[in-house]
Amino acid sequence: MEYEWKPDEQGLQQILQLLKESQSPDTTTQRAVQQKLEQLNQYPDFNNYLIFVLTKLKSEDEPTRSLSGLILKNNVKAHFHNFPNGVTDFIKSECLNNIGDSSPLIRATVGILITTIASKGELQNWPDLLPKLCSLLDSEDYNTCEGAFGALQKICEDSAEILDSDALDRPLNIMIPKFLQFFKHSSPKIRSHAVACVNQFIISRTQALMLHIDGFIENLFALAGDEEPEVRKNVCRALVMLLEVRMDRLLPHMISIVEYMLQRTQDQDENVALEACEFWLTLAEQPIFDPTPTLHNFMDSEFIYVEEDEAIPDSEQDIRPRFHRSRTVAQQHEEDGIEEEEEEEDELDDDDTISDWNLRKCSAAALDVLANVFRDELLPHILPLLKELLFHPEWVVKESGILVLGAIAEGCMQGMIPYLPELIPHLIQCLSDKKALVRSITCWTLSRYAHWVVSQPPDTYLKPLMTELLKRILDSNKRVQEAACSAFATLEEEACTELVPYLAYILDTLVFAFSKYQHKNLLILYDAIGTLADSVGHHLNKPEYIQMLMPPLIQKWNMLKDEDKDLFPLLECLSSVATALQSGFLPYCEPVYQRCVNLVQKTLAQAMVFFCCCLLSTEGLGGNIEQLVARSNILTLMYQCMQDKMPEVRQSSFALLGDLTKACFQHVKPCIADFMPILGTNLNPEFISVCNNATWAIGEISIQMGKVCFFKVIVWILHAYVQLVEIINRPNTPKTLLENTAITIGRLGYVCPQEVAPMLQQFIRPWCTSLRNIRDNEEKDSAFRGICTMITVNPSGVVQDFIFFCDAVASWISPKDDLRDMFCKILHGFKNQVGDENWRRFSDQFPVPLKERLAAYYGV
Repeated sequence: MEYEWKPDEQGLQQILQLLKESQSPDTTTQRAVQQKLEQLNQYPDFNNYLIFVLTKLKSEDEPTRSLSGLILKNNVKAHFHNFPNGVTDFIKSECLNNIGDSSPLIRATVGILITTIASKGELQNWPDLLPKLCSLLDSEDYNTCEGAFGALQKICEDSAEILDSDALDRPLNIMIPKFLQFFKHSSPKIRSHAVACVNQFIISRTQALMLHIDGFIENLFALAGDEEPEVRKNVCRALVMLLEVRMDRLLPHMISIVEYMLQRTQDQDENVALEACEFWLTLAEQPIFDPTPTLHNFMDSEFIYVEEDEAIPDSEQDIRPRFHRSRTVAQQHEEDGIEEEEEEEDELDDDDTISDWNLRKCSAAALDVLANVFRDELLPHILPLLKELLFHPEWVVKESGILVLGAIAEGCMQGMIPYLPELIPHLIQCLSDKKALVRSITCWTLSRYAHWVVSQPPDTYLKPLMTELLKRILDSNKRVQEAACSAFATLEEEACTELVPYLAYILDTLVFAFSKYQHKNLLILYDAIGTLADSVGHHLNKPEYIQMLMPPLIQKWNMLKDEDKDLFPLLECLSSVATALQSGFLPYCEPVYQRCVNLVQKTLAQAMVFFCCCLLSTEGLGGNIEQLVARSNILTLMYQCMQDKMPEVRQSSFALLGDLTKACFQHVKPCIADFMPILGTNLNPEFISVCNNATWAIGEISIQMGKVCFFKVIVWILHAYVQLVEIINRPNTPKTLLENTAITIGRLGYVCPQEVAPMLQQFIRPWCTSLRNIRDNEEKDSAFRGICTMITVNPSGVVQDFIFFCDAVASWISPKDDLRDMFCKILHGFKNQVGDENWRRFSDQFPVPLKERLAAYYGV
C-alpha cells in the first residue's frame, strides 16, 4: 500500500521561511536556523516536508528546493536508521518518481539523496532501486535517462565494492553490459556517465567487467575522438587504469594508444590533457613494456616545455616531495599563512594554485619518470630542444627549459655530466634573473644536480653556487626565499663537511633570514638550520658560531606561545643543533628543558615537546638515553600521547617510539602489547604523517622482536599487516607512505613469514614498484630479506607478477653477499621450474637494461 502523506500548510510555510533564512549571509541568522533545524529533527514527518519541497513544490525557486534536498541528505546521513518505515518509503518512492525532474539541479540533488540512502547499507533493503534505475535508462525522455544515469554513477562511485558482492546477487552482471550499450548514445552527457560508471570497476578487476573487457576497449576506441571533453577525459582515465590492470589487452594496440595519448596530452581542454598526461607516469612504471619506438614522438610533443597554463614555479615538493627524516620519519610543511608577495605580484597566480596538480607539473613529473626509465636514451631526443629553451630570450620559455633540466636530473644524470660544466655556471647566472619565477625554478633545478656539484673541486662550482643561493635566501620575493632555502638544505645534505670552511658566512645569512622571514618560510629555515647541523656535526661547536646561532633560536623559542604549532619544527631544529653542539649546548639546555616540563604540567597535548626535548638534551650532551628512560615516566607519557586527538602529537609520539625501540628496546619491550593496538588504529592514510610514523614504528618493533614474538603481539602484527596491504594497494598513495609501507610489510614477512606469506599475491606488484627506486640501505635490505623469505614459503604468490620482482632485484646496486644469494636462488629456482624455453620467452619481454643487468649480476 502506498504511503499517503500531505503537508500541513502552516508547517510548510514555516519550513519554507527557514529555508529562505538559511540562505542569508548573516552568521547569526545561520546559527539560529541551524538550531531550529536540529529541533525539527525530533518530529518524524519533518523529513517528509523536506522531500515534498524538493520534489513536489514546483512553484518554489530551484535553489530553495535543492537546499531542502541537501538538508534531507544530511539528516539521512545522521539519523536514517531512526526514520519511521512510512517516512523512509515515502522518501524512496518520491526520489524514484522525480529522478527525471526537468531541472538539472533538482535531478542532481535527487541523485545525491538516492546514493546517500544507498550508502547507508540500504542497497539490500531497496531491492527495486537498481532494476528501476536501469530500466529508466531506456526512457524516451532525456531528463529521466540523464537523471537515472547521474544517480547510478554516484552509486557506482560510493558502493563499488558491495555492487560486486554476493550480498546483492551480483547486479553488475546486468549493469555493465547495460552501461556499454550507452557508449554510443547521441547525448554527450549520457556517454560520459556510461564511461564513468564502468571506470569505477577497472582497478578492482571486477569479474563482470573482465568478461566484457574486449567490448569495453573497443567501445573506448570508438569514443576516442568524441567532441565532448568530459567523454575524452573519461576515455583517457579508463586507458590509464587499464594500463595498470590489463596491459595484456592493450599491448596489441599500444602504438595507436601512445599516439592518441600524445594528441590528448595537447588537448584544448586542460582537464583532458591532465588526465592524458597521467598515462606517461603509469606507462613508465610498467617494466614489461619497452616503448622506445614511441619515445621520439613523445619528445617531439612540445607540451612539456612551453606549457603556459600558469606562471608558477614548481618547488621541490611539486615533483617529488622533500621529506627530512629527523625526529619525524616524514614531515610535511603546511601551506598555511601565505601572505602577499613583496614584488612581482602580477606574475603570480593566487597561492591556491601552487599545490594544485596541474598540467605543467604533471608533465614535468611524467618527464621525471620517463627519464628514470630511459636514462640516457632520452638525451638525443631532448638535448637539441633543451639548448634552445635554456638560452631563449623569452623568460617564460627559458623558465620551462630550466624545469625540464631539473625534471630529467635523476634519470639522466650520467649522460648529462659532459654538459654540466657549461650548464651549471649558466644556471648560477639565472639565480640572479630579474624574474622571480626564473630565480625560484633555478634554485630547485640546481638542487637536483647538487650531488655532482659537490663531487667537483669546491672552488669551481660549490663556492659560486653557495654564494648565489645564500643571496637568494635573502631574496625580496617570498617564493624565491622558500625555493632557495629548500635547495640549500639539499646542498647541505650533499656537501656535509665541505661546508665547514664557509660556516661563518652561511650562519651570517641564515641568522639574518630570521629577522626577514615570515611564518611559512620560517619553518623551512628551521629545516635548513637543522640540516646544516646534521651535516657539519661537531664543527658547529665553536664559541663564535654558537654566539651567532643560539640567540635568535632561543629568542624564537621564548617568543612562541605554548600552544603554537611552530614549537614542533623549532624543536626538531634545536634537536639537531643540540646533537651537533654537544657540550656547547649545555648553557641552553636547562631553560629549554624546564619549559618543556612546564608544558607537560600544563597540558598533555604538548607532552611530545617534552619527549623530543628529553632526546634533544641527552643526544646533545652525549648522555646515555637508556639511563634517562629508566629514570623517567617517559613511556607512560608516550602511551597517553599516542592516543591524543591532535595528529601532530600522535605523529611525534610514534616517531619517538621508533627511536626508543632502536635505542633501548629492553625498556620498550614490556609495553609492546599495549602499544601495538594503538599503532594499528593509526594506520589511516587520511593522516599521512601519522600513518607514516606508525608504519615505521611497527617495522622497527618487528625487527627488534625478531622471530620470538609472543602470541598477543603476533595477533596485532597480523592485524596491522592486513591494513598495510590495503594501504599499498590504494590508488594515489603518496610515495613516502608507499615506501615505508613496503619496508614494514617486508620486515613483518621476515619476522613471521609463515603467517603472512599466504597474502603475498595481494601486494607483491605494488611492493616491488614502491621499492625499485629507493637507494640501497639497511631498511631496504631488511625489507627484501623479508620478501625473499615469504617467496620461499609461498612461491606461487609471486608467479603472476614475477617480472616486477625481477625488476626490483635489478634495482640493487650492491646487495650484501647473503642477500644476493637469496636473489640468485629465487631467480634460478623460477628459471628451472619453467624450463629454458619458457624462461627465454618470458625474459624477451624485459626492457634491454633489465635483461642485461640480470644476466650480468645473477647469471639468468
